[in-house]
This record gives sequence, structure tokens and C-alpha cells, in this order.
Amino acid sequence: MKAHHNGHEHEFEPEYGLPEKLPQDERILWQGSPETGLVFRHVFHGWGLAIYFVLILLARAVQQYSESGSAAQAVVAALWLVPVFALGLLLFWAMAYLVAKTTVYTLTSRRVAMRIGIVLNLTLNLPLARMQAAQVRPLSQRPGEEEGPGEIALILHSEDKVAYPHLWPHARPWHFAQPQPMLRALPAVKGLGQLLTQAWQANQSPSLTEEQVNASASANASTGGRQPLTGRREERAGANDMEPA
Repeated sequence: MKAHHNGHEHEFEPEYGLPEKLPQDERILWQGSPETGLVFRHVFHGWGLAIYFVLILLARAVQQYSESGSAAQAVVAALWLVPVFALGLLLFWAMAYLVAKTTVYTLTSRRVAMRIGIVLNLTLNLPLARMQAAQVRPLSQRPGEEEGPGEIALILHSEDKVAYPHLWPHARPWHFAQPQPMLRALPAVKGLGQLLTQAWQANQSPSLTEEQVNASASANASTGGRQPLTGRREERAGANDMEPA
């Protein structure tokens, strides 16, 4: 795989999304990044913020009307706050864009790598052999939808911890005692879940030789590096639907 240049910040990456070139016996199965709109809606709760701002505008209008008895004055009083709230939503959208732009998730035959961070970039290498399970959280439940957006939480062994502030927003919400790295706001997640399951199984089987592991990974990756997985549940591999976080 050729070296990638993704703007000035990452122009010296020897491998796109990775701090160094992979060993010859390790290969990339999938790479992807969060989607800006999904980050805005599900990470920063953009629609909830918008509804909150609308309620404040209505409360302001009601208050002004009760004081003055003038509907025109009530509307003007509320409209004064619109630019402030619009700027707030714009800032959250900009944050979502930066998160999506600077994040690269990579699944290889041996690990999950997360290049994260807007100002200070860091890459987390999470060996598949050190993972207990992975849980899929769909973000859409549309009937008949075979492949939809979602997120995947990676459950590490209890002795392997990554500080929650280092992970955020790439962490499963509300899991502070044992933080769980999370692949967030992906436009398609079911295929990735199955691919992660198969790679995990290969790394949990000491009887498999390195050639067998890579052969299995290569067969799964042949469907397309950026195509996430089917949502088949596998208790053995731990890739199951996750309750809302």
C-alpha cells in the first residue's frame, strides 16, 4: 500500500491512518472515518441542541408578551437570540467536521488502530488478541435497511485501560470506570461488525498459523476494504447489538 498524504498535518504518514508501516505479515482489512452529519447528530446531539434553543426562544417570546402584551415586541425579543443560537449550532457543526476530518479508523488482521485528535493527533493500537468483545450499536432502525449507520464499542480486558479524556469523543458514553474505545458515527456498520468478528476469532485461536490467519483475513477483505460488515450476531466473537448509550 502506498504512502498517503491527507493534508499538511498528515503528509508524513508512512501509511494512511497509521504511525508506521505494517509488518509484511499484517494487512489492512478496512479503513474508514466518521461522517460529519452523524457526528453532529449522535455525538454532539445537534438536534437536541436545536430543540433546546427553540424552546428558549419560545420562552423568551412568552415572557416578553406577558410583560408588554405586544405580539410584535415578543417576536422581536425572540429574534434577537436567533443569531447567537445559530452561531452555537455552527460551532458544533464545525467541531463535528473536524472530528470526522481528522479521524481514521483502521482494522488490520491483528489490531484496530484509531488515529484521533484535532489539535494533537495520537494513534491508539488495540490488539485484537487483547479484546474481550465488540458490540455494535445501530444508529438507524429503518425497516428493510440492510446496511445502515452505527457505532462499534471495543471492550478491552480489565487491566488494559485508556483514559476517557484521551479517547473522547471516541469512547462509549457513560463508561468511565472501564472506558471502551468506540468507532463512532460510521455510515455503514453491519459489514464491519462481521469482519471484526472474523479477525477477532482468528487472533483468539492459538492453533491457527500466521499463514492461516492472513488467508482468512484476505478472504474477508476481498469484498472491499471500505465496505463494513453484516450484522450477524456471534456470541463467541462478542460482536452483538449494543443497547443505546
